[in-house]
Amino acid sequence: MEKLNFKIREYLGRKPDFNSEVKLRNDGSGDYISFWSDSLEKPKPTDAQLNALETEATKLENNAKADAKRRTEYLSWQDQMEMIYKDQKNGTTTYKDHCDKVRSDNPKD
Repeated sequence: MEKLNFKIREYLGRKPDFNSEVKLRNDGSGDYISFWSDSLEKPKPTDAQLNALETEATKLENNAKADAKRRTEYLSWQDQMEMIYKDQKNGTTTYKDHCDKVRSDNPKD
């Protein structure tokens, strides 16, 4: 359902509420949209419309994975503040170097 989730996000141009606006199911033969709210700005997409968004959805999915990995590697806000404080006190670039490494280790598309 993850891939369908990202296709719908790409189709709408935003992340819908998957509890009230869009509901996804899998009946064993594949993922599908079981509910599409009338309040959404676009009509329910066809399979062809969703399949056309495969590349964009893959990119969104990969970027979401990179974001999740980055969040864990950036460390806590307390650790970041300590790095910033020590950099200002000592004239070093530890914090900038740390952030650059996290970004380079987890690139986005």
